[in-house]
Amino acid sequence: MPSKLVLIALGANLSSSAGSPAKTLKAALISLAAHPGLTLRQVSRFYATPAHPAGSGPDYVNACAALDAATATAGAVLGVLHELEANLGRIRDGGRWAARGIDLDLLAMEDQILPDRATQDRWRGLDPERQARIAPDRLILPHPRMQDRGFVLVPLAEIAAGWRHPATGQSVAEMRDALPVSARRDIRVLLDNPGESDHNAASALL
Repeated sequence: MPSKLVLIALGANLSSSAGSPAKTLKAALISLAAHPGLTLRQVSRFYATPAHPAGSGPDYVNACAALDAATATAGAVLGVLHELEANLGRIRDGGRWAARGIDLDLLAMEDQILPDRATQDRWRGLDPERQARIAPDRLILPHPRMQDRGFVLVPLAEIAAGWRHPATGQSVAEMRDALPVSARRDIRVLLDNPGESDHNAASALL
């Protein structure tokens, strides 16, 4: 059976059971690489990015990864991400944009739109004020906020610049370049980085 491309975002701005945010992201990637049915293909460099909203906590360490999923559904992959978060000490209490020791977001799986085009369009078009108050009660793919987030698109463009959003047709590189300067200017590459120069860090992590 053909494998499916999975794109995920990783972030942390507090220590976890694995240590510092950078060590936590590395631990999560090692666990993903070891999980049956998932193959870690590429990892971006690690970035330091300001917490969102501004002033809500320490800077985050962010990265993105591309995986192959042999047979898993999107729901099953999301379950793996939640399991890894729990193993690293995260308690999902429903808080929005709170400081946290680990955050693993499923961004996309191939060109799937879930649960349907109308629902994805509605959540993607949600105004900023409502974004701050409500969250989906189901899996929405592609992630409805990915096109707005520099801390996602900057690292994602390193490993999947040509992937196209199945609803808008925009590539990752085009979404990144469409961001306002203010959404990218404070994102910086960390000097202590686990990735290789070609950004394929899977072998370097293990």
